[in-house]
Amino acid sequence: MQEKNNLRKLKFGKTDMYITAMSFGALPMGRCSASEADVMLNAVLDSGINFMDTARIYADCEEKIGMFISNRRSEYYLATKTMARTAEGMYADIQTSLDKMRTPYIDLYQIHNPKNMQELETVMGKGGALEALKQAKAEGKVRYIGITGHNVDVLKQAIATGEFSSVQVPYSFVEQQSEKELLPLARNLGMGILGMKPFGGSQIRQVDLSLRFILQQGDIVPIPGMDNIAQLQQNLNTFCNFQPLTEQELELLRQEEREIGKDFCRRCGYCLPCAVGIDIPGIFILNLSFKRYGARAGGIPRYAAQPVKASACTGCGICETRCPYELKIRERLQEVVRNFES
Repeated sequence: MQEKNNLRKLKFGKTDMYITAMSFGALPMGRCSASEADVMLNAVLDSGINFMDTARIYADCEEKIGMFISNRRSEYYLATKTMARTAEGMYADIQTSLDKMRTPYIDLYQIHNPKNMQELETVMGKGGALEALKQAKAEGKVRYIGITGHNVDVLKQAIATGEFSSVQVPYSFVEQQSEKELLPLARNLGMGILGMKPFGGSQIRQVDLSLRFILQQGDIVPIPGMDNIAQLQQNLNTFCNFQPLTEQELELLRQEEREIGKDFCRRCGYCLPCAVGIDIPGIFILNLSFKRYGARAGGIPRYAAQPVKASACTGCGICETRCPYELKIRERLQEVVRNFES
């Protein structure tokens, strides 16, 4: 493990926070056991990473942070977020986050993924979530206010208001839609920028190259989700021994981009829970491996072990209403059936 406090930090926008230029996304803690989360969260802090991002909807992630590292609160900046859209709902969620993470304040509280302009108008308007965030900030419960999302147009409208200190957006070699207008606007406003899904939701195989691509941008902080020490060590090695990408390495990423395409599952998990219990993101990863490598990918026995197969889909379509990328999930599940069950 890397020595503590040996990691490069950068000033996070106009805030007073100096955060490690590669930080930690806590989403995977939701699928870890308590003992695994204990080891992992403490290992992250021991490594010198000083910024953690979680969310109210990330299973019991907030609770695990409170259980296992609240006694080390002075060592890290803490960010969370909620899907609450009203002032009442937001204020209640802020208090829940404070209680679960056993902290008197949260450094960055974010409005989580407004999907369209109607939702944005709700959170920004009278009686909306922003109102409660400003109240909580005045009370010292929240230090800075941010926003996250997958819809670049919505985020552009949001940050143009000047109400936010940070923006969190998907960013990787295969997902650079924010480069054209959103990121220049955020930079002009002096905002902190968090890059979620740095590995394309586990689609990108060249993990070290993908991470280096983001790090060489200079001001985008990748927050990879990690659930074991090996992943942490690999990402730390890439971070601490950073070198700009060569043309040959860029070509490897271009090849992955061509294979993955633009219309892919990011494993954000917003489609879940499925009404009949299908692990939609997990099954889509197996299907991607099958399409790339065929039977030799080893996905067939892994698919066979799935407790609920794609063929169990009832076609209700609820998952599609939740997907921030408007993927045709039901059609993809039928493709999975053809590939694995025919």
